[in-house]
Amino acid sequence: MLTILGKKVGMTQIFSEEGAVIPVTVVEAGPVVVSQVKTEETDGYNAAQIAYGDKKESRTNKPMKGHFAKAQLAPKKYLAEIRLTEEGEAYELGQTITVADFEEGKKLDVTGTSKGKGTQGHIKRWGQARGPMSHGSKHHRLAGALAAGTYPSRVFKGNKAMGRMGRDTITVQNVVLVKVIADRNLMLIKGAVPGPKGGLLRIQYAVKGQDK
Repeated sequence: MLTILGKKVGMTQIFSEEGAVIPVTVVEAGPVVVSQVKTEETDGYNAAQIAYGDKKESRTNKPMKGHFAKAQLAPKKYLAEIRLTEEGEAYELGQTITVADFEEGKKLDVTGTSKGKGTQGHIKRWGQARGPMSHGSKHHRLAGALAAGTYPSRVFKGNKAMGRMGRDTITVQNVVLVKVIADRNLMLIKGAVPGPKGGLLRIQYAVKGQDK
């Protein structure tokens, strides 16, 4: 499955030939280079490892220096793996993948890390209702009853309560690749994608819903 890594630049809008407004996310993607090829004979499965983003050699540890030296590459910041499931699909060590390899109008799956919100209460985290805001109420944004007192005298596991919110791995499926600007390594993807500006994204052709 053709895959590329990139960083979210932000959102804007463009106009179609008919004059319709299309909201798009701008992603600076690639180029990525194949840093390792795995086979069933050597690793038990078929896959290709891709590397993205330059990294100072002084900030690279010895094992990773040896890994990149074996592939005759300069150290890279991010690594990802492409499982080879389609018959005849193959990658070569040192092969470069750019946005020009992607076709406009095709559907994509985009994976990123959502914005972290820290510790949040049950109202913001789960959308629960608040209590009365007047007449002497002391129950404005507190949680309601969590369990019966006599039986079962405990709170069941999985109860929706306060806790960490955000910073989850999220994949949006079947978003359309509206435009490719190859000379600037940019992809314009219809709609929103997970993560903040500058967040790392993994982009590949859609697994489901792709037009044949």
